[in-house]
Amino acid sequence: MPLRPLYGHEGTRNRLAGAFASGRLPQALLFEGPRGVGKQRLALWLAQAIVCDGEQGRGKGEGCGLCQPCKLVLNLSHPDVHWFVPVEITRKGADADKQVELVQDALTEELAARRAQPLYQPPSGLASHGIASVRLLARHLHLTPALGRRKVFIVGDAERLVPQRANPEAANALLKALEEPPADTVFVLTSSQPDALLPTILSRVVRVRVARLPDSVLTEFAQRELGNGTKRNVSQLVMSSEGCVGRLLALVEGDGPGNTEPAEAFLRATRGSAAERYAVALAQQPFQARGGFTELLDGLLDRLRSEARTGKDTQAVVAAIARVLDARGTAQGNVNPQLLAAVLAEDMWSSA
Repeated sequence: MPLRPLYGHEGTRNRLAGAFASGRLPQALLFEGPRGVGKQRLALWLAQAIVCDGEQGRGKGEGCGLCQPCKLVLNLSHPDVHWFVPVEITRKGADADKQVELVQDALTEELAARRAQPLYQPPSGLASHGIASVRLLARHLHLTPALGRRKVFIVGDAERLVPQRANPEAANALLKALEEPPADTVFVLTSSQPDALLPTILSRVVRVRVARLPDSVLTEFAQRELGNGTKRNVSQLVMSSEGCVGRLLALVEGDGPGNTEPAEAFLRATRGSAAERYAVALAQQPFQARGGFTELLDGLLDRLRSEARTGKDTQAVVAAIARVLDARGTAQGNVNPQLLAAVLAEDMWSSA
């Protein structure tokens, strides 16, 4: 199933199209803006413009949508457009080459899922761009383009390169690629948390702010793409979406911002008394750790990452993130969520 059309962002699109048509498009861009606002879809739109060879698109700075390269991009199968998204690797590779193979398999599986359902959900809290992902990117970087004259590398949710600032290996590896990219290559990073990226990466990209969408655009998206797929009032959904298509989709799926209270309550309890900690642990369902409990842990990761961006007590917050990541990994096995929650609540702010 091809990608849905890109809605809105006309001003940004016009500037990018003009820069490309005039030969002034930077080789490394960072699209930054709220989560779910359409940054990665915009990056794919730009990739389509870069590889398009149709007469209708030539000289205009945007893809024609009719030529073979455009159709391949829309079907997420163009060999010169490499879309790297955070992945969660459940198996461990014996060596570096095996780890790269596992990442390749995970990316292939994820993109296949996005072909089947282009209106995809955000990656899980444990998904990341590890060093193996960047090694895979490096393998493709110096290859000759397969179909056209240029290659495009999209790194979605680039803040996942640095789940902990104390372990920036993957980000540093990407930095080497950004410092001297091949002449036929364009990088597009996207992030809803640009301040989480290493300053050295930020200094090597041109930052493009992707603004929230007006309600009229969200309404058009809902009416055309969702149709009768939602029973809720479209105007209410749009009002709650805060200008973000991704948030609108989350609301339709029943996983919207109104579901953040469990994570906030758990976080409050970890800073409270022993009785509060055990109470919030016992409130978890004693089974199905991969369901609601995993969603709770993902919510905790979002809250902690937000705290890390404020710069207050960063060392303690980074340590807490590490403990939640460990708990989420453990939750994928046959464990009791109540017991795991009790251990996490007790240890979250313990000294390293």
